[in-house]
Amino acid sequence: MHFLESDLDLMQVALACARAAGASGDIPIGAVVVDSTGSVIAKAHNSREALTDPTAHAEILALRAAALELGSWRLTGCTLVATMEPCPMCAGAVVMSRVDRLVFGAWNLEYGAAGSNWDLVRDRRLNHRPEVVGGVMAEECGTLVREFLAPQRLQQEA
Repeated sequence: MHFLESDLDLMQVALACARAAGASGDIPIGAVVVDSTGSVIAKAHNSREALTDPTAHAEILALRAAALELGSWRLTGCTLVATMEPCPMCAGAVVMSRVDRLVFGAWNLEYGAAGSNWDLVRDRRLNHRPEVVGGVMAEECGTLVREFLAPQRLQQEA
């Protein structure tokens, strides 16, 4: 997999968004959408707890904001950068929004749908398949989520 130097910069922005999610009590996942010129047009973080909305994943919120910014649901030419491999819901939204490129950090071995458990974004039966680049700053992105979830997992074991 090849990633661009700009992917590293954008992942830093997505990580900042993820940290905001963690600070508000949600799983620290962040997402950024850039247009074809590389300009950031949307940023978001997980907000399921704050919004009491099961669909308020960082990727969904960032795609919605990007569509509003562009005035179109078709995000052709755009790149979505997320700190974690998208779940099936978010992977479906990537395909349906026509994003050209998906870049993500940590692999999601439980719910990942961009190459780990499923590969929804590259399924030949769908009408759109974005370029996928995974593993960008994977350790830092994964550590953020693991450290957030560790106390919860200890409580479940007790």
